[in-house]
Amino acid sequence: MKNETNKKILFALVGAVLITFLCGRGFFRAADLWMQDKFFQIPETVPGDIVIIGITDEDIEKYGPYQTWDRTIMASALEALARDPKNKPASVAVDVQYMGTTTEEADKRLADAAANLGCVVTATTVKFDTKITFGSKAVTIEDYAIVGYEEPYDELKASATLGHINALPDKDGVLRHAVLYVEPDGQRVYSMAYQAAKIYADKNGITIEDPPVNARGQFYVPFSAKPEGFYDGYSLNQLIEGKLPASAFAGKLVFIGLYTTGIQDAYTTAIDKSKPMYGVEYQANVAQCFLDGNYKTEASDTVQLLVLGVVCFAFFFFCYNRRLLVTVPLLLLFLVLGIGGSVLLYSSGYITHILWIPLGVLVLFIISVAGSYIRAAIARQTVTRTFERYVAPSIVGEILKEGTDSLKLGGKLCDIAVLFVDIRGFTTMSERLSPEEVVNILNQYLSMTSSCIEKNRGTLDKFVGDATMAFWGAPLPEEDPVYLAAKTALDIVEGAEALNTKLKEEINEELHVGVGVHFGPAVVGNMGSEKRMDYTAIGDTVNTAARLEANAPGSTVYISRVVAEKLGDRMKYESLGDTIKLKGKAEGFEVLKLIGPED
Repeated sequence: MKNETNKKILFALVGAVLITFLCGRGFFRAADLWMQDKFFQIPETVPGDIVIIGITDEDIEKYGPYQTWDRTIMASALEALARDPKNKPASVAVDVQYMGTTTEEADKRLADAAANLGCVVTATTVKFDTKITFGSKAVTIEDYAIVGYEEPYDELKASATLGHINALPDKDGVLRHAVLYVEPDGQRVYSMAYQAAKIYADKNGITIEDPPVNARGQFYVPFSAKPEGFYDGYSLNQLIEGKLPASAFAGKLVFIGLYTTGIQDAYTTAIDKSKPMYGVEYQANVAQCFLDGNYKTEASDTVQLLVLGVVCFAFFFFCYNRRLLVTVPLLLLFLVLGIGGSVLLYSSGYITHILWIPLGVLVLFIISVAGSYIRAAIARQTVTRTFERYVAPSIVGEILKEGTDSLKLGGKLCDIAVLFVDIRGFTTMSERLSPEEVVNILNQYLSMTSSCIEKNRGTLDKFVGDATMAFWGAPLPEEDPVYLAAKTALDIVEGAEALNTKLKEEINEELHVGVGVHFGPAVVGNMGSEKRMDYTAIGDTVNTAARLEANAPGSTVYISRVVAEKLGDRMKYESLGDTIKLKGKAEGFEVLKLIGPED
């Protein structure tokens, strides 16, 4: 029992370490991220405080190719938003970059329009790249080093608030995070979404706190809407031409940006990978996150790995070598608790690896089941190898159903029919023959007795010289063990006579056997040591059968009265009374001679 427990602990520890290592090294990262997106990113009904005015295909048809637009077009849009001082928007974010100068008139008009509106956020960008610095003692490599910075021309910069529009997808190309700020030349520049939300919040008495960020200034974004979720169909030309009612943008947070497939400004996002999301919609989602204060903290991988290791150890320890009836419900419970626990933690503000525990226990469950099948196969092979030496192949399969308990040291008391058979005068015969002839005769004789025992579903116990011992009723119960033993005895006598005729022709020697059969209780099982054991039967029943065989003349089968009673009228036999004295038996022990079947 102690060894089995130690084995379970070792296997459970190895399994837990394996899963923890694989998860820690990111082997299941892609599947884990997919599960996180599926269960964490749930679209909601947006409140309507954020409005998107898109630069659409209709606008491009009206004003010409986007790259040729004069800055007066955007100036006209900002002027339209400021047309009614009582219905001005609370904040306007223009998701378009205006670097460098064009014409003095256009540049001034756009800057004046932004200044007049007084709540405009204009776009800046930084360029990230890998930067290698060779120091005197070491080489430093920065994967996301800022190597460039672009901001609006001076007049617009002075008239508006700056906000960067950089988006950094994860390694799989999916946007799940937003960059809160960048720091070109040591100057901290917050994102456009943050600046626009901050202006809107200040005007509405809302306090915005900075979200928790990682070393790159990123934070996780719980998307509020799928692509088109924030868009009500408003286009830039509708705004400029006064076709939008003031109620569409009055007091709201307005984003103006590209909303056309003709220009590359769309991303694959965590909330919907089947349809790209325009950059202006992404900005709207991030701004909504700020306004809601819906920030998530990504739980420490170290803590999660420790929890994963403990859970996997406990699960595998419990499941080791147990039936599927127990382990399958436990697996389902862990799957539900693993996923449900992550979803619950997410609603409480913590992001965990939703797949680690479910996938870990699933892999260990598969390993456990595979291990059980392997152990069962090994046990089956062991049982087969053990019992195929003793019993007929037809009952080896039935023995296998009993499992490996029958292979342990020890025995059980059961009623069996025992048969002994021996060659009469074999010692004298062997003195007359060469060793090769003796071995040849003995092999033919033992093959014949074995065949008769196997044919009648007997268990071959052992060969002792020229003697053979067999029994019926173990390792599996037999309905009629006595009859099978008696039939085997007669078959052996008949087989010995056939062998006798053959030997007489070949070497002029005769072979006759004596057989004894008795029925009664005996201890049957594996006797010996852990390294060397024999499946055998011991007890007075065995000794009595041996005494009957020792007294039986050639070609004769001696049986006891209890055997005769079990046979009833199915066999012919004659009583010899107590004329034959069996060693170790009291006076009055009746011996009978088995003649043959009644018919």
